[in-house]
Amino acid sequence: MTTLTAAVPTIPQADAGTGAARMWIAVIASTLGAFMAVLNIQIVNASLADIQGAIGAGIDDGGWISTAYLVAEIVVIPLTGWLAQVFSIRLYLLVNAVLFLAFSVACAFAQNLEQMIVLRAVQGFTGGVLIPMAFTIIITMLPKAKQPIGLALFALSATFAPAIGPTIGGYLTENWGWKYIFYVNLVPGALMVGMLWFSLEKSPLRLALLRQGDWAGIITMAIGLATLQTVLEEGNKDDWFGSPFIVRLSLIAFVSLSAFLWIELTATHPLLNLRLLVRRNFGFGILANFLLGIALYGSVFVLPVYLTRIQGYNSEQIGMVLAWTGLPQLLLIPLVPRLMKRFDVRLVIAFGFALFATSNFMNIFMTADYASDQLFWPNIVRAVGQALVFTPLSAVATAGIEKENAGSASALFNMMRNLGGAIGIAMLQTFLSKREQFHSNILTNSVSLFEEATRERIAKLTAYFMSHGVADQATATHKAIIALAFRVREQANIMAFSDTFYLLGAALVFALVASLALKKTSHLDGGAAH
Repeated sequence: MTTLTAAVPTIPQADAGTGAARMWIAVIASTLGAFMAVLNIQIVNASLADIQGAIGAGIDDGGWISTAYLVAEIVVIPLTGWLAQVFSIRLYLLVNAVLFLAFSVACAFAQNLEQMIVLRAVQGFTGGVLIPMAFTIIITMLPKAKQPIGLALFALSATFAPAIGPTIGGYLTENWGWKYIFYVNLVPGALMVGMLWFSLEKSPLRLALLRQGDWAGIITMAIGLATLQTVLEEGNKDDWFGSPFIVRLSLIAFVSLSAFLWIELTATHPLLNLRLLVRRNFGFGILANFLLGIALYGSVFVLPVYLTRIQGYNSEQIGMVLAWTGLPQLLLIPLVPRLMKRFDVRLVIAFGFALFATSNFMNIFMTADYASDQLFWPNIVRAVGQALVFTPLSAVATAGIEKENAGSASALFNMMRNLGGAIGIAMLQTFLSKREQFHSNILTNSVSLFEEATRERIAKLTAYFMSHGVADQATATHKAIIALAFRVREQANIMAFSDTFYLLGAALVFALVASLALKKTSHLDGGAAH
């Protein structure tokens, strides 16, 4: 089957001198762009409350600031391989890199919610290009033996950026103001543009490919992914299928994505080669990567919510806690290619998933005193696990992918991780609410005035309030009952968070099983790279 990815622009492979230097500069620059694009998801989420207040957005409507970016990003990722052929990798990357920086700055000057949504959507559309293009450059430009090093660099964007995003966002917001979360892109972005300009060779545009475009596939995919992402982002807030808006979008997403799958499997020149999914390593690699996305983005979502709701942390304090899920990765990820040469790559992946799962299981017995000190070691274990997973998983999944299929492989691999994150967050939001209600009902049934322990607790609280300035006993008793109800609600929340970490750990166990189904690849086996 001929695909639209069949003519991925050839990037000369160099092995010495200036050519090798330009090759590595291109890889570093493109991965820097991917890092910034992923970072801009979490860095903004950490400062969402401040942004909402500054532009006069309500709590419910403010969520669209993140949704607009994510919808645009997930729509453009599958298009990137084809558009890079049409406009050339050099021109396509440079234009989108410059636009990403321009719209980053523009977001800081938004005056209202409508402006911010539009600017964030365009920023997400241009930023979404940077993620798969970095992956494509690594698997097409680097020799097979060097790809693990390139993928280790890419891992900094895939796993390190989401972990460190809240830390950077919290620090900038608390100390400099929310606008600096957009300004922070400028210096590394300018460096990225300069490096791409120097390292990528010019190649002719192929505008004739526009006439051959899989336009039916493009349209159905764009509509399907956009509506699905919106459903996932807004569903919990709108009570899922209790909302006519969510029901309509869900139907549109189902019909559009079903049509997209049929078109891609029957078209002469499909946008994406979905038949790659039946290849053993790529198929199981995609599954493991999807589950990794659920756990990766899900844990970045759950921890800040827990620290805010239970411990009352501000964004900077949350960032300092999450720093220990990011900073160790900065040290460990560069060492992973060496481990891949010494050990069976599948065992490295499985061990990484096991550690990541263990880090979540370490949080299933939380109490009201469970804060930064108690989260330190689970976060360290999680950091080690994440560092060990992504690079070898990417290498095994893409081993044997032909250059003509590199665009499809890159789009599918990165899109499924992002989609896993979106589904994971949506699922966890609902799961948290339902489990909190469940535990609240159980605890409330146990707290009865007919119980001696309950009456004693209320009496002690009443005495406490009367000794702290409440003169009327009836008022003090009322405050005691309210305090007891608050304690029950807090305990129900803590138990719900414990259940959520258990669910994340279970997802990672399934990812571990999927990784064990991978088969050995010759150029990655125990140092036999060639």
